[in-house]
Amino acid sequence: MGEQLTAEPAPLTGQERFVGIDATVADFWRFAMSDLRTNTQRGYLAEYLVRRALGLGGIRREWDAWDVETGDGLRIEVKSSGRVQPWRSSPRSTRQPSWELKPTPAWDHETGAYVGGRRFHADVYVFAVHTNADPTTYDALDVNQWEFTIVSGEGLRSFPSGAKGRIRMTMRRVREAGGDPVPFPELAARIRQVARLG
Repeated sequence: MGEQLTAEPAPLTGQERFVGIDATVADFWRFAMSDLRTNTQRGYLAEYLVRRALGLGGIRREWDAWDVETGDGLRIEVKSSGRVQPWRSSPRSTRQPSWELKPTPAWDHETGAYVGGRRFHADVYVFAVHTNADPTTYDALDVNQWEFTIVSGEGLRSFPSGAKGRIRMTMRRVREAGGDPVPFPELAARIRQVARLG
């Protein structure tokens, strides 16, 4: 196992060039990130939308026990889903979002080790759903096609857990715990409200 990189990465512009091949970072991004319907890319996009709603910049960090942290220490976990997937499915099947959350240890970037036991670390959980079920008009970049339900960490932890402490959250459970979803323009205020109420 090699030495860990300790310096924070500088934001890339996309114009950086590979050494040894005629390609840029933007070429790589087009290859790897163009299909925003996939679970991984949609998840990154949902995290980005939450950060933008809260006025945060920065670069996404892997291995944190939560996805977003505000300047005042509010820890936010973002879970995403969508009604359209890149693979073919029956036109009659409308995908109902659900999530399986599992407790994790926290990664300490200073020591390069996991600390503490497995648990749910976030103060607030944002369940982001891309709502458009029509593949012909699907647009992941249209924030009007997204809705967000915010659940407090305490509310999430109140649900019974299964094997290895995992919690399965259906859309019905998310609404029970977090109420009606909000559109993107109301997202930041709702996160703050849920955080205050606990």
